[in-house]
Amino acid sequence: MARLFITPREIDFISDLTKEITKDIVGQKIYYYKVRDDLTAVHEVYEEAPEKVFDPPVIVDALVEWGPADNITVKFGSEKRYTITANLHYRDLLDKGIDVDMGDYFSYGDTFFEVIKVNYDSSVYGQIEHYTGITLVGKQARKGLIDLKPIGPTEEAYSDDDAIQDTFVQQRGFERTKEGETGDIRSLRKKEVLDEPISGPKEVSPAGGNSKKDDLGMIDSSFYGDD
Repeated sequence: MARLFITPREIDFISDLTKEITKDIVGQKIYYYKVRDDLTAVHEVYEEAPEKVFDPPVIVDALVEWGPADNITVKFGSEKRYTITANLHYRDLLDKGIDVDMGDYFSYGDTFFEVIKVNYDSSVYGQIEHYTGITLVGKQARKGLIDLKPIGPTEEAYSDDDAIQDTFVQQRGFERTKEGETGDIRSLRKKEVLDEPISGPKEVSPAGGNSKKDDLGMIDSSFYGDD
């Protein structure tokens, strides 16, 4: 598409729309663990790091594609190994100063994945300086490569407090929400093309449900914040 018709304002609009879908509607996220090359000792012969050092995990909004596991034969039998694809918003990574590389790790649910591929998605209408996103392909990490407790939500079969996410809060470009700092920037608002939304971030939470608990002891969640 000609630059005559797709101007920086249209690029900002496309970026803000995709952020809205990812952050305010879908609500999927991964926890990204950056490997500290400067603190990780690499074996001189095998060029592997038996014990890796990681930066604290960073929450990254993503669109996650999860497929069935592959059955792999190992020394003591067979086991399942998952591969996952996480689609990240390109400008969101720039806004937060997050650099993704092969060899880093991320968690989704109760599983850790090693990044084996980092692919740039297509450019926006052929404008080479603007990308739609970055796709991470993660392969389930072998035991011992990253011995950390996964951060929820994980699985409803677990009894941990964060196993089930019962509250989802939109970001809507606000610097802070009730869940803390977001790092979310909407370009058209930053450039004062659009005003800040009159209403704040909405949420899906037990606050919008009824007061009765179900058989599992859970309170229904519902959309909350219309008043």
